Amino acid sequence: MKRMKLYEADDKMIDLIGDNHSMLQGLSAFGLRLGFGDKTVRDICDEQGVDCHTFLTVVNFIINGYTPTDTDDKISVQTMLDYLRASHRYLLDFQLPSIRKKLEDSLDQDDNLVALILRLYDDYAHDIRLHMKYEEKTLFPYVEALLRGEMRNDYNVDIFSKHHNDTTGKFHELKNIIIKYYPHDGLANNQLTATLFDIYNNEEWLCNHSNVEDVLFVPAIRALEKRLKNADVTARISSFISKAESNESLSEREKEIIVCLVQGMSNKEIASQLFISVNTVITHRRNIARKLQIRSLAGLTIYAIANNLIDNKVLSNK
Repeated sequence: MKRMKLYEADDKMIDLIGDNHSMLQGLSAFGLRLGFGDKTVRDICDEQGVDCHTFLTVVNFIINGYTPTDTDDKISVQTMLDYLRASHRYLLDFQLPSIRKKLEDSLDQDDNLVALILRLYDDYAHDIRLHMKYEEKTLFPYVEALLRGEMRNDYNVDIFSKHHNDTTGKFHELKNIIIKYYPHDGLANNQLTATLFDIYNNEEWLCNHSNVEDVLFVPAIRALEKRLKNADVTARISSFISKAESNESLSEREKEIIVCLVQGMSNKEIASQLFISVNTVITHRRNIARKLQIRSLAGLTIYAIANNLIDNKVLSNK
């Protein structure tokens, strides 16, 4: 029985699970082990290396539909990624095969409808498997790249979000067919009823899984993308400033040569003006180009004006 409350880090984990036994699956997906005694949620998460804020965000969302407005930047994308991956493994490797076996065992193999019902189940299970494999081949590697600080120009989370198909209704038709049309011999089929109960629970699980991706994971990835883009812009600005600051390493002689070049003087004229050899002028020009990454006369002119080496009015009157 669910208890409608917002769980906090100082609540005991045993109380959270006792109020909401369906969260046992969530514990497993987060990699949290049983046997936690009377320890708090924070204690368990810290001991077992799980981000407590992310765990509670998922728990409170699944239980109460609660989503903090400022949670995107606080969610651990790595923890969410690990949780979703483990959820996929639980569904694909255990839950779907388990329900399929229970369904097969609970149906009368002599009935003509059995093969059709199992085929319908297999078709739906196949669709869900394809859906999750797509995420594992496209979205998850992309998120891993983001966590390494790598941005891609050909893909982003909005592209994924637009193609994120709903899987929550895959078993709806199957349930209705069994409930409405599967014949009975007048006796209660307890095994089939239990299997239907599992299918209902699985459908709820899929709904929660899909909603966690759409409402929590996608915005968290979007926030990560934004941080990386801002970091890239900052890095570009820092690089520009660094290059600009490196301009200060120009020697006074190099600045004099820039002024001469902007005024239209040749290497020989500069050498005569500054009482140095032509080869020395050429060497200084190479150093200027290397330091400023500027090789054109127009670029040197702009640099000279911007750094007050020459007055723009002088050029205008020239």
